[in-house]
Amino acid sequence: MRAYRIEQNGKVGRGDIIDMSVDDLDAGDVLIRTQFSGINYKDALAGLGGASIIRRYPCNAGIECVGNIEASNDNRFSPGAEVIVHGRGIGVSHDGGLAEYVRVPADWVLPLPEQLSAWEAATLGVAGYSAALAVDRLETLGLAPGRLPVVVSGATGGVGAFAVAMLARRGFAVIALSSKPDAAEYLSRHGAVEIISPADLENKPLSKARWCGGIDAAGGPVLAKILAGTDRNGVVASIGNAAGVELATTVLPFILRGVTLTGINADSDMATRTRIWDRLSTDLKPEGLAEWASTIGLGEVPAVMRRMLAGETTGRTIVDFSEAASK
Repeated sequence: MRAYRIEQNGKVGRGDIIDMSVDDLDAGDVLIRTQFSGINYKDALAGLGGASIIRRYPCNAGIECVGNIEASNDNRFSPGAEVIVHGRGIGVSHDGGLAEYVRVPADWVLPLPEQLSAWEAATLGVAGYSAALAVDRLETLGLAPGRLPVVVSGATGGVGAFAVAMLARRGFAVIALSSKPDAAEYLSRHGAVEIISPADLENKPLSKARWCGGIDAAGGPVLAKILAGTDRNGVVASIGNAAGVELATTVLPFILRGVTLTGINADSDMATRTRIWDRLSTDLKPEGLAEWASTIGLGEVPAVMRRMLAGETTGRTIVDFSEAASK
């Protein structure tokens, strides 16, 4: 089998495409033949030594995969069944999805919803799941379409763009927050009614209420300014830290406007995963999903990772492990 495998390189790792034996994969009840695997920013950081992400070496990269059961010691999964695996340490501390085969514990495996194709599930991937989890949380906490829009930061990233589209599908007006001046057409196409820059945000402890809530993939000062501009009883979901991990804010949005700040961790329990993936196959499935991703073979992974870290990619990139794509 072929895999993008990361070896230790000083304090960080470095990946390369290698041939390895299926027998050398990490232990598990279920062997999956990978159909598709999305490349995430975290994968690129790990594979090109951009950050100390890998917890044990060597390790196959890829924090997600969609494929068919090749062999199973668990009667819940029969050979040929289509399944999804993401999180749970794959691609970090357990051999991951940028490989022709993945072996994992059966409790990590989710059946592919009937309404989704394998390619659609891979296009959604961890990014789509995380966005859906955030939208679901906002709605659970009482946010509904109304007088003011919802703001989404990091809107050209995988999570942000999916969040824009999902919120728009649910009837929310969406303000997309992006530092990329050429992203307006892309974001409008996915449902944003207004595009603003981080420079447009007011730097005040409490500013004019411009939105009823938000999904923030930036963190740091961006999240603080989003909170300051949130209306009474609004809800903001924090899902990333691209702009920093520190949050310098005041209690004013919370005690004067009753704003709720909620955190999103995509490595959720299986009951939540099942429910969110069901929504991803129905009421949260973005329109025109075929336009969201480009498809490559495994050999192109290093080049795409370099472009991703350079900020030169838009949308999702899916690795196709079919025989034709591997040639």
